Amino acid sequence: MNKYPVWKYAIIVVALVVAFLYTLPNFFAEVPAVQVSGLRNNKADADTKKVVEEALKAAKVEVTSVLIEGESLKVRFKDGESQKNGQIAIQAKLGAGYIVALQAISNSPAWLASINALPMYLGLDLRGGVHFLMQVDMKSVLDKAVDRYTGDVRVLLRDKKIFYSGISRDGDKVVAKFKEKPELLRAQTEINAQLPELQLRDTELNGEFVLTVLMKPETIKKMQENAIQQNITALRRRVNELGVSEPIVQQQGADRILVQLAGVQDPARAEELIGRTASLEVRMVAEEHANSRNYDAFERYRTEPAPFGTEKIIDEKGYPVLVYKTVAFTGDKITDAQAGFDQQAGGGSIVNVTLNAAGGRAMTMTTRGNVGKRMAVIMIEKGKPEVLTWPNINSELGARFYISGMPNTQEAKNLALLLRAGALAAEMQIIEKRMIGPSLGADNIEKGKNSLLLGFALITIFMIVYYMLFGVVSVIALGCNLLFLVALLSMLQATLTLPGVAAIALALGMAIDANVLINERIREELRNGMSPQMAIQAGYDRALDTIIDSNITTLIVGLALLIWGSGQVRGFAVVHCLGIITSVFSAVMVSRGLVNLIYGGKKKIAKLSIGNVKWHKSAIESPVRA
Repeated sequence: MNKYPVWKYAIIVVALVVAFLYTLPNFFAEVPAVQVSGLRNNKADADTKKVVEEALKAAKVEVTSVLIEGESLKVRFKDGESQKNGQIAIQAKLGAGYIVALQAISNSPAWLASINALPMYLGLDLRGGVHFLMQVDMKSVLDKAVDRYTGDVRVLLRDKKIFYSGISRDGDKVVAKFKEKPELLRAQTEINAQLPELQLRDTELNGEFVLTVLMKPETIKKMQENAIQQNITALRRRVNELGVSEPIVQQQGADRILVQLAGVQDPARAEELIGRTASLEVRMVAEEHANSRNYDAFERYRTEPAPFGTEKIIDEKGYPVLVYKTVAFTGDKITDAQAGFDQQAGGGSIVNVTLNAAGGRAMTMTTRGNVGKRMAVIMIEKGKPEVLTWPNINSELGARFYISGMPNTQEAKNLALLLRAGALAAEMQIIEKRMIGPSLGADNIEKGKNSLLLGFALITIFMIVYYMLFGVVSVIALGCNLLFLVALLSMLQATLTLPGVAAIALALGMAIDANVLINERIREELRNGMSPQMAIQAGYDRALDTIIDSNITTLIVGLALLIWGSGQVRGFAVVHCLGIITSVFSAVMVSRGLVNLIYGGKKKIAKLSIGNVKWHKSAIESPVRA
């Protein structure tokens, strides 16, 4: 009785060995490293590894190892100085087609990495890093939309040959005036058919028929939601350029975005990339107001106001440029951007830009009828627009063009990176910035570790004193549970935060609770006169239903937090749910296996080492005196 078949012991042994191997990387210290990742069609493969090794050898930079892990190449260094020199040498050799990011990675042996045994990720509060809270300018989103619809309505009426006396913008409305009622009715019909997202109101004022065009509330809401999501997508692409593991980029409230980058070794670089909240616009230059074809073509408008329908924007050389308010297309149409040199203009710095299909069509339509005119490329950063370049359109353009006039190579690379990572749908401002140093993160880790060790020690003392040998078995099962939990977190490459540490402590309490139920059930069977062997079997079998029921209800709550929670709440939920699974396995399978090894197969057992059983019975049988 109470014997496990060999295959059950085999399962326990295999689980323990695997858990040990995947937990082991977490005990190795971190070393400075560089991560190399390919962009677009470039890959970090064996050829890349060879090039990197040659570049480091030529630069006389000492390395510990160069390994291919997944889709990236990781180079370990012995110290921070070698790391920085290595990054410079690798970036210079590989060029703009690769991301070369500073990192701190585990110093675990290569054979562990070969079986994908990697340490779990640590969150911002445990590892240190940067925290940004960004405010999205929703007013600029609506302003751009109203300007766009003003142009769309004007073009639509012209195409349909509907005669109007004037079209202008009035706040968040587009106002079209007509001299005759039939023209207004035709305009209503065409706008409703072509622009259903707009709502119309018609009135008669001073002998004119006025059509007021507004965006529907659902249109405005959808536009704001799309702007938030586009900005989040763009920021995630920018973060990927930094090579940060498990970054947090999520919406917070109606118009804010939270960015947390754990383990960033170059906070200034992160702020430069994340904080540069530039968006890109392409507009036609209002050349009818120019007095020449030179940079000073609009010099008189430095002091004079911009004419109706135009906007005055300063270029990179400080000259005013008049551009139409109608936007041809925005930076969200950009799919690629690379710094280069203009071979036809003496090798000046340029940015080669590739557009998607919609952007290519917009560029073609814009340039087709404007050959010989100027087109302005405008970058809007922190609410301030700047004309990057306003070149002459020599021919019809498509999905590929270049931005010239870059002051130097570095500025061309920065702009290319910004555009390549994704242009923003709306401007943003950093309203909150925090930096958590690695020392503070290490202090949090130390405190969390000490708390877990203290809790484990107190549980150990209580269980051994109260349940004796069965208490020892319960403690061993609890240790196995902790091993399984850390191994799963490492396998899944989950991010551990301070709430996750709290969830581990909670998992330990829930795991030992299952063993308490089993031990008390065995005691109860012994008090009822059952033999020790039968009491062990009945205790485990009858406690199983209670353990499963209690853990399922707790798991349901954890899954709800995982599905509908966000941020650190989800981090807690992940550890909580995994802890429930491991606790059931360790409390039932592992502890039962240990008990079977100790007592299984013995025909006669005089007494179980499970603490005092009789005092419970005497307490029950003692008479209660009135």
